[in-house]
Order: sequence, then C-alpha cells, then structure tokens
Amino acid sequence: ERVDFPPRLGNGKSFIQAVQAPLPLGLILGEDETIPGAIRVDDIAEEGNGYAAGVKVGDLVRACTACQVIMETPTWQLLAGGIGQPKTKRFMYGTDGRPFEEVMDALGSNRMDPSGDNVWLVIEREEE
Repeated sequence: ERVDFPPRLGNGKSFIQAVQAPLPLGLILGEDETIPGAIRVDDIAEEGNGYAAGVKVGDLVRACTACQVIMETPTWQLLAGGIGQPKTKRFMYGTDGRPFEEVMDALGSNRMDPSGDNVWLVIEREEE
C-alpha cells in the first residue's frame, strides 16, 4: 500500500523517509512551534536506537506504528456465547494534526507488540 505525504517543510524542498528501530528510540519529541499540528524531533541520544536508524534533530514525525488490543471472536465462539480472545493489532498511525499526548501514546503502544517488532517511523527532513 502506498501513502502520499504532502510536504510540510522547506517550501516543498524536503523528502520523506521510513526508518525502523527497536525500542527505546532515545528521541525527545515536541510540538513544532511554526507548523501547527506537527511533531518534531527536538533531541536525540547519540547512543540510542533512533540515532542508529538515521533519525536527526529537526525531523518531522509524519507517521508511526501503533498497537491496539482488540477482542477477536471467531463465529463459532459467538454462537456458543463466548467473549473471544484478546489480540494485538498493529497499524500505521498518522501524526499530522494529532494532539502531542496522543502521538506519544501511539509510540509507547509499540511495547504491547507481542512479537517485539521494530517501530516504524515516517519522517520528513529538509533537503540540505
């Protein structure tokens, strides 16, 4: 599946990049002061997984993976009056225009992934 992200940085002189890294990412994120509803990387630990994946200070976080626990109920269980089994669903979460706390919750939800897969970040960076 392909998703297009309209540029939000550098008057269109930016690029989108997808990176993956294990938790903890070692990133300090904040709300951008000039672009409403944008989440920016404010600081990064040089020994952190985010740094090793190529994330840089100033990058905009446009999307990330997130996890949600849902109840999965096969039809035969419904017929027998069952309530189902909890299952963790992983999906891409778009961060544009979302409240900062909600984005942080989405990133933190990756800890619930039973397979321990890497976190995917879609970042936008200004061309140098």
